[in-house]
Amino acid sequence: MCGIAGLFNISGKPIDENCLRSMSEVLTHRGPDDSGNFIENEIGLAHRRLSIIDLSKEGRQPMTNEDDSLWLIFNGEIYNYPDIKEELTDLGHIFRSETDSEVIIHSYEEWGPDCLSKFNGMWAFAIWDKEKKELFCARDRFGIKPFYYSIKDDNFVFASEIKALRCHPGVGTEPNEKQLINFLKWGLSDHTNETMFEGVFQLPAGHYMQIKRGFQPETTRYWFPEKSNEIVSDHKTDGEDSQKLLDLLKDSVRIHLRSDVPTGTCLSGGLDSSTITALINRSLKENDSGEPKQKTFSAVFEEKKFDESEYVKIVTDFLKVDSYYTRPNPDDLWDDIGHLIYSNDEPFMQLTLYSQYCVMRDLSKQVKVVLDGQGADEIFAGYLAYLYCHISSLIHGKHLLTASSETLGVLRRHSGFLFYAVRQYFVRKQRRDLIKGSEEPLVRYQGNLNESLMTDLTSTNLPYLLHWEDRVSMAFSVEARVPFLDYRVVNFANSLPADKKIRKGVTKFIFRKSIKGLVPESIRCRMDKKGFSTPEEVWMQGSLKDHILEVLGSDSFSSRKYWDSKKVADDYNDFIAGKKQYSSEIWRIVCTELWLRIFFPEKTV
Repeated sequence: MCGIAGLFNISGKPIDENCLRSMSEVLTHRGPDDSGNFIENEIGLAHRRLSIIDLSKEGRQPMTNEDDSLWLIFNGEIYNYPDIKEELTDLGHIFRSETDSEVIIHSYEEWGPDCLSKFNGMWAFAIWDKEKKELFCARDRFGIKPFYYSIKDDNFVFASEIKALRCHPGVGTEPNEKQLINFLKWGLSDHTNETMFEGVFQLPAGHYMQIKRGFQPETTRYWFPEKSNEIVSDHKTDGEDSQKLLDLLKDSVRIHLRSDVPTGTCLSGGLDSSTITALINRSLKENDSGEPKQKTFSAVFEEKKFDESEYVKIVTDFLKVDSYYTRPNPDDLWDDIGHLIYSNDEPFMQLTLYSQYCVMRDLSKQVKVVLDGQGADEIFAGYLAYLYCHISSLIHGKHLLTASSETLGVLRRHSGFLFYAVRQYFVRKQRRDLIKGSEEPLVRYQGNLNESLMTDLTSTNLPYLLHWEDRVSMAFSVEARVPFLDYRVVNFANSLPADKKIRKGVTKFIFRKSIKGLVPESIRCRMDKKGFSTPEEVWMQGSLKDHILEVLGSDSFSSRKYWDSKKVADDYNDFIAGKKQYSSEIWRIVCTELWLRIFFPEKTV
């Protein structure tokens, strides 16, 4: 895992070397082990290295091929690189290192843009072709690794993080008000190629971009996720499907463990992270690797409603792995909040992010790579809101008996959630009036179940989650890996009919079936969902109250055009007094104010 940055003057003029070096310095946290630059007239490439595979100097970037005609900077991991390397060696390519980076160069040399279809991993990279005077940039299928860019004064400027782009004069100097309103009013972020900085964009997941001297960038989509349109299925194939899924998950974890540095696991105590922990444990035993016992890292709280240490202990005792606990403290939050927002580049929706931040900070003292369960909810239907989509599509498809069975299952297993969800819907609807502006929302949970899953996978949910997964891990020079987003696993999940994912109110049905015996039954059969949550409501009403009131009473907050400051303050005071229910819109507004102060201080009164 690394940080990349670059400048390409499409008019052919020399690039600003000082600007490039400043961009590289800003990204030091992404790659503290080494750095390198390639500068030649109109092109400049910078790389910050976090050494994970082949720790020798042979892995240094920018990296070139035999005749120096291609230059690469790369952030990510290609997990199947040994297989591709073997194929390329048979084709006559000669390798000087054991890195996946060099495999990318020779793959591009051999297959051009089609090389992307061969990669299994996460990546954001740029290749400079000296002969063609062309820059080729690509991002992985799901956007696990970031790639931001802007065009200013004939310069194509790109980097792993937005803050690095802002080293170039005139880039990201104004907030993108449309995106800001969408975030404040509807909780949308990373749902388009626009960012919350005016003129700063991200290369969409599953796309590549070609930039030639004298021409504007051309973007091409190279991967199209497919989905099943089936709602109901023949249950006779459940056993076959569950075994195939387990085999895919086992192999995904196996290749995600490839590393030359210590590796750990984020364990929340929920279904997804517990499964990854169990699969790692099995893989280490089957391979008899002789590696130290697996280390797991978890967030725990004094507030029992949010604490999952009971479930974490069930898993760690069952698997006999080492466990380490982090206790996020609201008294420390305000000291950390500036760095957390700066690291994330953009405001974030909930204080859940602080738990992950604290866990990453602690585990960085012991490991350099961590695996977690991100992505499983969006491919196997883990969120309870998906229940509505499934039942609705069954009714519209005239599968009335199945719809009745599903409804009874939901009422039996999730009646408390339904009451909470309805209450939260009306609370949030009222709070939208606190925000000025009328941007249209991107509607979620529309269509059948698989259509809703595809929306969350590609635009409304997963891209945002991957954004902060990358930022909070890289803030502490840790590489986060997500085995559920192996494209083979996703393709298989997408091919399944809807009732393989939800059945009789049981979410992640086929996934749960596939891991029977792998994790304890008390974990496999859990229907509640927390993840690395925080007691946000408790903190906002207690420990953080004075800080929040200070923000809401400030001159800068009152001067903003995005919200009605008096209504916001009154609403928060009503919540403190117990007159109103809590919802995260309050935090979003406060976080946005703090973000504006950090990135646009000159606009603060």
